[in-house]
Amino acid sequence: MKGAVKTATKKPNFFQRMGKGIKEIISELKKVSWPTFAKVMAETGIVLVVVLFFLLVILGFDSLLSWLFSLLVK
Repeated sequence: MKGAVKTATKKPNFFQRMGKGIKEIISELKKVSWPTFAKVMAETGIVLVVVLFFLLVILGFDSLLSWLFSLLVK
């Protein structure tokens, strides 16, 4: 087919692509199942308890090593 004419497909401009991207993001965010406030607060509490536990473990370990080091230095 020598006489076939190519049809040029026009590429959307920058703002059209950005608008489409934002619409797709909003569409995906509507599909997300968000946790309840009570669940967020409960999980935040768990995280804080775990962080405090490891804080105490590391503090105890550091104190023990400092005490042992002071015995060696004397």
